Amino acid sequence: MKLTLGFSPCPNDTFIFDAMVNGLIDTKGLTFDYVMEDVETLNQMAMEGKLDITKLSYGTYLNLAKPYALLHSGSALGKGVGPLLVSKKPIKFEDIDQCTIAIPGAKTTANLLLSMAAPSAQNKTELIFSEIEAAVLGDKFDAGLIIHEGRFTYADKGLHKIIDLGDWWENTMNAAIPLGGIAMKRSFEKSIIAKVDALIKESVLLSWKSYPKLSDFVKKNAQEMDESVMRQHIQLYVNEFTTELGKTGVHSIDTLFTKAKAAGLVAEHHLPENIFY
Repeated sequence: MKLTLGFSPCPNDTFIFDAMVNGLIDTKGLTFDYVMEDVETLNQMAMEGKLDITKLSYGTYLNLAKPYALLHSGSALGKGVGPLLVSKKPIKFEDIDQCTIAIPGAKTTANLLLSMAAPSAQNKTELIFSEIEAAVLGDKFDAGLIIHEGRFTYADKGLHKIIDLGDWWENTMNAAIPLGGIAMKRSFEKSIIAKVDALIKESVLLSWKSYPKLSDFVKKNAQEMDESVMRQHIQLYVNEFTTELGKTGVHSIDTLFTKAKAAGLVAEHHLPENIFY
């Protein structure tokens, strides 16, 4: 059976899926026709139902839980992994409502967190995440919401941190932060979904066996070519929750859903009884 699969070219995603899509593990009769796109493009593709399996922001998944079942493996979730709001000149967080802000997508978890932390900050423009730092440095926006490897490089580029939304979430909610997850269409039999879930877990574990050596698949697709930054990225975003969400991970996702509903950011009719398969 051939399945379509979407993930980003970022080191954490290529690290996760390397063995699975490149024939390094036994895929139990499944083959994968994969595409690599930025997270907001993947979110849009998921909203249009274009992919059988996909990485997507939890901010988007809030409204796609009926057609897509969440998998237990492959998530980017944990401590100290949140998006950062940055600026060229120092800005106080209480003044952010007056600022123009570049965001990596309206449906990203990053924007969901910003909407919770600063509901009055409405002057937002969507950009591809890799273009945000340059846009802020070029004075096109007062502030930018950065994700992925940006949290490792923003200071070297002369940008200032306004707030770490991951810290805000962790301190406010006392839960790990769910950023992105892997979901699969519920139209497939549960046995097939479970098989894919297990393959992702196996693929992650095999990549760890070779670490800190990075495969050519990871290196050639990375947005940031410095290997030390790639490793930082992997160490931060690929953790025990990526292998298996477990009770702590599930609790964190439940907390995000509960708070998003309370803030009016997700409609009740979008949520099934069980978000997992």
